Amino acid sequence: MKLTTIIFLLSIVILLNSCASGYKPIQPASLNYISNNTLHGVTLEYKYDLLNKKYAKKETKKGLRLVAVKVKNNTEKDLVFGKDIKLNFESGNELYLLENEKTFKSLKQSPASYLFYLLLSPIQLFTTKTNSNGMTEQTSSTPIGLIIGPGLALGNMIVASNANKKFKTELNDYSINGKIIKKGETVFGLITFQSDNYGAIKVRVE
Repeated sequence: MKLTTIIFLLSIVILLNSCASGYKPIQPASLNYISNNTLHGVTLEYKYDLLNKKYAKKETKKGLRLVAVKVKNNTEKDLVFGKDIKLNFESGNELYLLENEKTFKSLKQSPASYLFYLLLSPIQLFTTKTNSNGMTEQTSSTPIGLIIGPGLALGNMIVASNANKKFKTELNDYSINGKIIKKGETVFGLITFQSDNYGAIKVRVE
């Protein structure tokens, strides 16, 4: 097997496993929440497993959990999430939330990493023919790598950048820490914390 053929086949394998992924909006307000608990007039509902593809892999690798929450304030006063309303693990330990910027930096895709596709630039497509004696001879070569390499690099960088932008926007739109939840109001949010499992979350009202 020719070296160029081997390189080409390896390139196909790389392409199938290393492409940038888009971002699927979470939309916390439209989710079907199953887990819930209530304490002192405050009801918490939450849902794990929100991310897909590259983002989900990074979430697991970094030991983080991005969780959608639905909080309803049935008390007679306004409450501040993170101050009056806090979260605990089932063990009783307090759940410490990560800032949005740290969450984004930890889970975002790296557009620059797709520059490795430029390594495909040297690939050439060889055209051969059989002469009158039945011998195969090389006639010409086309530097297809000069199109494939830069094209894939640029395409994946654009996909990753656009996905990151959507991810960051949704994190900011559903930022709940420090938010005032008025009496009778229901709010939706996204929170992130350090955890290697999917433990139960309990609401605490102070």
